[in-house]
Amino acid sequence: MYKIVKKERLASGIYLMDIEAPRVARAALPGQFVIVRIHEKGERIPLTICDYSAEQGIVTIVTQVVGASSKMICAKNEGDSLLDFVGPLGQPSEFVNETSEKLREKKILFIAGGLGTAPVYPQVKWLYEKGISVDVIIGAKNKDLLILQNEMKAVSKNIYIATDDGSLGFKGLVTGLFDKLVKEGKTYDEVIAVGPMIMMKFVAAATKPYGIKTTVSLNTLMVDGTGMCGACRVSVGGKIRFTCVDGPEFDGHQVDFDEALRRQSMYREIEKEADCKCLVDKNIHNATSGDEKNAAI
Repeated sequence: MYKIVKKERLASGIYLMDIEAPRVARAALPGQFVIVRIHEKGERIPLTICDYSAEQGIVTIVTQVVGASSKMICAKNEGDSLLDFVGPLGQPSEFVNETSEKLREKKILFIAGGLGTAPVYPQVKWLYEKGISVDVIIGAKNKDLLILQNEMKAVSKNIYIATDDGSLGFKGLVTGLFDKLVKEGKTYDEVIAVGPMIMMKFVAAATKPYGIKTTVSLNTLMVDGTGMCGACRVSVGGKIRFTCVDGPEFDGHQVDFDEALRRQSMYREIEKEADCKCLVDKNIHNATSGDEKNAAI
């Protein structure tokens, strides 16, 4: 069992948890993920690692309430435990294999959309600890859904905010802010984008005319995390790749995003059914508990 030692609400329906997992913490690198399971019959949930401390034996995850399983995870509290916490899985970010000297020569921009800010943070932090400064764009629908701003500001001097409604920072999409920065004279050798699939698709389209190397993370496609189920198949440069073992990061200009978007929606109806069943089970449990209390009285 893996104990939840800290729980924090970051925004509506978004929670940060520190998990006691020493072995995972010692081996983790930016870009990797874990598989979480709540109970023996629970769904295998892939979650990108948000932070880790080998010294404390802690791994940080961020979860958004979307379906039945994410609701059950977010319902857990400090002191509760998760049955399984497997990892680190997947390939680490490509830059971890480069020398600090080579990285310092590059101008890197991270673009984080919504919950994508969580997996971007450990990458920016890792680079910061190596003395490498990068720019970061953080995007969200509105200011209330922005997460980890203070943490990101602690590891990057150049943070740019974009909100769809203009409630904070640039009014518009992250791609619009990227175009604005480039027109103002900013130049980049590499862009790393993590967020909703549709956002990454348009980021890749925006960087392509400039010939900027663009890396995207397809972690939302994963199911079992071992490459056995085949659910995370994606075409990259015309070749079939498996997100959980070959990725989750790939060349954004080579990814077939239309195929990836179709695959992402495959389990939507099943998830709705699971969500409804979860609600029914909860109502039955509450009703039964009420009957037991009345009987006791």
